[in-house]
Amino acid sequence: MPSSTKKKELLEYKGHPLMRKENIIYYGSMSDSHIIMMQILDSDEVKGMPVAKRVSVQLQQTDPNIRIRDRIVKKTEKGSLWAAMDIASIWLGRALHGK
Repeated sequence: MPSSTKKKELLEYKGHPLMRKENIIYYGSMSDSHIIMMQILDSDEVKGMPVAKRVSVQLQQTDPNIRIRDRIVKKTEKGSLWAAMDIASIWLGRALHGK
């Protein structure tokens, strides 16, 4: 009989977990020093499917002792989810590896 305590598998991109809640996508792990938060600000429909048109990207510290406003290290806005994921991957990699 299979075990019912099977660990839920997370979607990953370049070795870091991706989690989505409504129009917000979190990239990275809360156990690390930094995480990326992407918010889909605007979208269009292409062939009946919603496609992100404007995405806000923020590199944030995960330290719970820092005020929420002070956690934001960098922020930008991109014109597609692809461009947002590209910059998110670069920023997160640099922040976690001290570059």
